[in-house]
Amino acid sequence: MPIYEYRCEGCGHELEVMQKMSDAPLRDCPDCGRPELKKLISAGAFHLKGTGWYETDFKGGKKKSPPDSCKTESTPPCAKTGACPAAE
Repeated sequence: MPIYEYRCEGCGHELEVMQKMSDAPLRDCPDCGRPELKKLISAGAFHLKGTGWYETDFKGGKKKSPPDSCKTESTPPCAKTGACPAAE
């Protein structure tokens, strides 16, 4: 079930409520009792579960080989920047 955010226009009280999408929006503020609750628009959140969702799930096996320019030169130009895997 989604979590909806509400704010009372009268007293400024904010709350989060877990409701079905088919439920009617709340109107009465639990803090002051006035029928001035308004549903806020907020970003939805979700949690990915299982395998295949993360970068680490796809890593493994062979490592990438260094570029050919690093293999042929005695002092590769990328060794100065630390970007060359052969310089490690």
